[in-house]
Amino acid sequence: MSKQRIRRVMDNLEAAGLSQALICDPMSIKYLTGYYTFPHERFFALYLSDKGTTLFCNKLFPDATGFADRLVTFSDTDDPLPLVAAACERGAALGVDKNLPARWLLPLMDLGAAQGFSVASDAVDAARSAKDEEERALMREASRLNDVAMGWLAAQVHEGVTERAIAEGLLGAYRRLGSEGYSFDPIVSFGANAADPHHESDDTAFVPGQTVLFDVGCIWQGYCSDMTRTFFTVEPNAHQLEVYETVRRANEAAAAIVAPGVEFAKIDGVARGIITDAGYGPYFTHRLGHQIGLEVHEPGDVSGNHHEPVRPGQIFSIEPGIYLEGDIGVRIEDLCLVTEDGHEILNHYPHEAIVLQV
Repeated sequence: MSKQRIRRVMDNLEAAGLSQALICDPMSIKYLTGYYTFPHERFFALYLSDKGTTLFCNKLFPDATGFADRLVTFSDTDDPLPLVAAACERGAALGVDKNLPARWLLPLMDLGAAQGFSVASDAVDAARSAKDEEERALMREASRLNDVAMGWLAAQVHEGVTERAIAEGLLGAYRRLGSEGYSFDPIVSFGANAADPHHESDDTAFVPGQTVLFDVGCIWQGYCSDMTRTFFTVEPNAHQLEVYETVRRANEAAAAIVAPGVEFAKIDGVARGIITDAGYGPYFTHRLGHQIGLEVHEPGDVSGNHHEPVRPGQIFSIEPGIYLEGDIGVRIEDLCLVTEDGHEILNHYPHEAIVLQV
């Protein structure tokens, strides 16, 4: 159990006028207590208040002794909600997780567990967003492994190999590096398939001369990485190189302005402006990035609609792209850590246009 993290969440709750909260997101519970299980359809929650922490676990879950101040267990034939209601301060409002299903929330309301209910996930999300030194080190290592894996991926490209074969082989490469596996299903795109930002790797076979895009990530001690690189397999023509270099400049210019106090929207705007000025604005079809940590997509994106200033410890992707249907797709993605006085790029695989020898 991390008392420091719990204190940060409690401070955030108090700032929102709350003195108690019920958290049911397994990753948030892991973040706060160190205990993780995926409950499937069963009830699983952490109750927070100034009086301490209570973990509610089904007896079928791994033993959670010692992960909270108090452990309450129940069986499949028990109704856990009266146990939760008994732990709550009925005269105060209860903050609830945005992921708490109505089948649990409505009975808690009927039981009069609290004076009122409000969504309190922002209190946890804000704490999770700013990574501490331990988390930063884990994210650096996850990205280092991803850099190594990108080199392995580039070496797999040869005539006739399929996208699916490379994507499936990557799991073994990650495991050999000591990773726990994928942080998301890898995207391997050949040729015009790269013009689909979320292409699902399929049985498309590689033909020499096609571009190749890899969007991949692994997990290291629970923390996720995410990186994209686009490769050529013959010398690019002027049009292809223009598209590539426009994306590269957008990536690097956006990263260059990251520092505490800079708005997320401004970071997105710098990249989008470069791509728009080059005449490709309509073909950059997604936000610039997303926050990342215990999950590959965490709350708080890098977009024109997000006007909060970045804070030290936040880690997010910077992934501009240009997608020309039937022609070419290019994306270059790195993870960026906001430091106390600037930023740190966690990926070190080159940005320069690379021509693979296949």
